[in-house]
Amino acid sequence: MDHEQNPGAVLLKLLKLLWLLPYSWATPEAPTTMWQGGLQNHTFLHTVYCQDGTPILGLSETYDEDQLFFYNFSQDHRLPRLPEFADWIKDEGDAAAISFDKGFCQAMIERIGPHLEGQIPVARGFPVVEVFTLKPLEYGKPNTLVCFVSNLFPPTLLVTWQYHSVFLEEARFTYVSANDGLSFQAFSYLNFTPEPSDLFSCIVTHKIDNYTAIAYWVPQDAVPSDLLENVLCGVAFGLGLLGIIVGTVLIIYFRRPCSGD
Repeated sequence: MDHEQNPGAVLLKLLKLLWLLPYSWATPEAPTTMWQGGLQNHTFLHTVYCQDGTPILGLSETYDEDQLFFYNFSQDHRLPRLPEFADWIKDEGDAAAISFDKGFCQAMIERIGPHLEGQIPVARGFPVVEVFTLKPLEYGKPNTLVCFVSNLFPPTLLVTWQYHSVFLEEARFTYVSANDGLSFQAFSYLNFTPEPSDLFSCIVTHKIDNYTAIAYWVPQDAVPSDLLENVLCGVAFGLGLLGIIVGTVLIIYFRRPCSGD
């Protein structure tokens, strides 16, 4: 008589396929001890993930937990998180390895997922959101708002922006990257020109449980703009000139000879 196959046995059979992964995946993590001459090790993470939620598939590359690139699977090439990183993208000779990782990851989801559904608790992390400017704040000068999402697991999220409670469509792509320990973080960017009356909000919805976190941003501690500096300099110069004139008049007045009665 046929017996239903144990989910654990299925998992063990599939894990035997791990030898097919690129050798770099099996390379032990570099120690954190100091090298001779005061040099220290750094960590470069190349992380491929897939899931039933959105995004279905992702690849991020980070250096000491700072994301450098993510991979556009529809166009098969890397994209920099910041424009400054664009010059670091050179000839991409690992497209075949990335394609293999993509297929392997999706195969694991399709074959393991149905057998282990309901057997393993789903881990969740409640997203923590904060908003800040990419450059020092100066009124009237173009800047970028950054919505940073941490404590994210699994990486299924929707990021939207509002200005005075009105939804904005100008936000750029949301970048998701992996940290040590397979937790995730995300960045969303919004270009804007700051004004004193601004009120922005970044709304993050964790799709797995519809948990929503909101962070607000209002202008604080703005750097004086060039116009304000010029106005202040003009006022100071005017006050100084007025003081010189008043002082000269007073000196002339008090130096006049007193007339007799």
